[in-house]
Amino acid sequence: MSDQLASHRGRGAAGNPANRFQALQLQRDSNWDPSEDPAPATHFFRDTTGSIINYNDSPDLGFQASINPYRGCEHGCIYCYARPTHEYLGFSAGLDFETKIMVKENAPALLRQELASAKWKPQVIALSGVTDCYQPVERKLKLTRRCLEVLAEFRNPVVIVTKNHLVTRDVDLLQELAGHQAAAVFLSVTTLDSALTPRLEPRASLPKHRLAAIETLRQAGIQVGVLVAPVIPALTDHEMPAIIAAAVSSGAQFAGYVALRLPFGVGALFEEWLARHFPDRKEKVLNRVRALRGGRLNDPNFGSRMRGEGIFADQMEALFEVACRKAGVAERRPQLSAAAFRIPSSVPTGQQQQFPF
Repeated sequence: MSDQLASHRGRGAAGNPANRFQALQLQRDSNWDPSEDPAPATHFFRDTTGSIINYNDSPDLGFQASINPYRGCEHGCIYCYARPTHEYLGFSAGLDFETKIMVKENAPALLRQELASAKWKPQVIALSGVTDCYQPVERKLKLTRRCLEVLAEFRNPVVIVTKNHLVTRDVDLLQELAGHQAAAVFLSVTTLDSALTPRLEPRASLPKHRLAAIETLRQAGIQVGVLVAPVIPALTDHEMPAIIAAAVSSGAQFAGYVALRLPFGVGALFEEWLARHFPDRKEKVLNRVRALRGGRLNDPNFGSRMRGEGIFADQMEALFEVACRKAGVAERRPQLSAAAFRIPSSVPTGQQQQFPF
């Protein structure tokens, strides 16, 4: 029996590697047949966190404050740098990350409370600093929408990064914020290959739908851009000019990119994914990643972790710059302001909404 894990339809990872914080590990029986494993279902759990705004002091991020209504992400992107965060909860960075979703059901009430606090200094808040705030369950729970309602009430600026067309559902709220120069959205596009997306990002929107979202947002008067992320060496890097051109044609006003990052156990998950889907390209892709990362699969250092180093990193940056110049979006950035921030005259504490999980 082969030791290679079988792919699950609609999932990025094929199994659950050991949690790096736990000594107990599960080991397959010698006669295990991967083809007989049932398809893993998604389970949702209440996250009773006592605060919602997170802060960072990273010099290579464009924001200091962020909110994440969900922990874990059903999109299942195999390369997701956030996968290791699930290990802090006692889960695995593999299938657990995309099938065991923590829901911060009181996020809107917490956000209202924190924005009304005298400690809050009006500034841009990023939605989806870790996991995607428009992942599939958002269609039902509407936590992100309710957070946007609070941000609109306070006129606090927000920037959203998502891979899901569902962001267009909230055009009304984003338009309201845009009227105060307080909203910008980045659609993250990794590839234009509609056959690759279901394997790479199983439950994210197809590329054409992300481009359609850009068009809808731009027509609504909302600042919108494209984030080519991640750029995967020897697999999707050649698509960068086409992605930027297609996004700008759809209405994108600015662009950014991030080189592939594989922290902690994500490297092994990605390597296993390559063995299942691109065995002939596996070593080339991994060697190119190592060339970007000083001989390793990951570089956690500020200043280089987002772009990489070396000749291939320089080529990637040059390709991006040329593509942006040709598309007419070179050096453009969203313009956001907290000047219109206000504390509403009546700030209700709100009741915690109950979800039937």
